Amino acid sequence: MSNNNQPFLTDVKELRARARTSIEKGAVTPAYQGDVKQVIEILQSVLATEIVCVLRYTMNAIAATGLSSESVKEEFDQHAKEEQGHMREVAERINQLGGKPNFNPEGLASRSASQYGEGGNLVEMIKENLIAERIACEHYRELIRYFADKDPTTRVMMEGILVNEEEHANDMHDLLVAHEGKPMLSDKS
Repeated sequence: MSNNNQPFLTDVKELRARARTSIEKGAVTPAYQGDVKQVIEILQSVLATEIVCVLRYTMNAIAATGLSSESVKEEFDQHAKEEQGHMREVAERINQLGGKPNFNPEGLASRSASQYGEGGNLVEMIKENLIAERIACEHYRELIRYFADKDPTTRVMMEGILVNEEEHANDMHDLLVAHEGKPMLSDKS
């Protein structure tokens, strides 16, 4: 038994009473420890990043040409669909927190962590996508540390998205190795 006089769990009657107050805040309850305004602002940037990724992968899937481009086009298409899923998840979370997801194309590039680099040929497209995925992975890792226990719902969502972004980065790396014929990753840790 803990020497702490404070109960670990809030009394059920207290939970019920709290739930009835400030119902206009929706999912944001008194136990929420994040700064709602700042979290929404951060998620607007994540949303922009995901929109840019959807656009870049879609354009690449359409523009990819050359020998053995069909499998790469399929990969780009698949990634575009998965990025669209991330976009939707993030937009839903912004909505849950009481914000309005910003889908306005004006200023999209400046709100996004990644860039809209089209690439001139297949290898350049793959490189641009790998760079964008690396940016997303690094950015999302930082956000996961930021959200920590203050906003576990957003943290868990970002962890799930990060898993997928790391898979995308790995896919792009594998495609790059296949099309350039040289491994880029070092065996050194």
